[in-house]
Amino acid sequence: QAGADAIGLVFYERSPRHVSIAQAAQLAAALPPFVTSVGLFVNAEAALVREVLNRVPLDLLQFHGDESPEFCAQFARPYLKAIRVKAGVDLLQCAARFSTAKALLLDAHVEGVPGGTGATFDWSLIPKGMPLPVILSGGLDAENVAAAIKQVRPYAVDVSSGVESGGVEAAKGINTLKGIKDAAKIAAFINEVKRADVRLP
Repeated sequence: QAGADAIGLVFYERSPRHVSIAQAAQLAAALPPFVTSVGLFVNAEAALVREVLNRVPLDLLQFHGDESPEFCAQFARPYLKAIRVKAGVDLLQCAARFSTAKALLLDAHVEGVPGGTGATFDWSLIPKGMPLPVILSGGLDAENVAAAIKQVRPYAVDVSSGVESGGVEAAKGINTLKGIKDAAKIAAFINEVKRADVRLP
């Protein structure tokens, strides 16, 4: 309703955002036309990915762990590869390695946590002229997403903790609302994204 172009369905049991295959099938079936369904996996067994694909109409896969390009490409489905960014990570090399990906999703590197941390990273670490589209993630919310779009000019932005009831504070373990989406925060975030798009030269 707010105008999101895609929704993510998390198939990672250690995440507070985890959904069962049955729940995901219901959610995907309820999506309106032109909204992309994305399945998120973290170091999953290939059998699990195939089971999900057999039961859930996913348009796109997102791999957020240590998966190889060969693993990601084996499912005959478009995929995104998440890269946890920190100083010393060669994003051009990552793009070359995952050349079969539709885009790289760039997230903050937090030791031991694959994503959804609420942490931002230094956007200046993203080189100009990336050979793959960039989806910017990591600690985005309605307060900073316009600045992120202006600086990075990503293909898309990805948000999770920034539109949850506890926000970034919950992602850092400060309260118990992590994983609960807030409709008003979603609307505010998407409004800021649209305003930033209009303002770009």
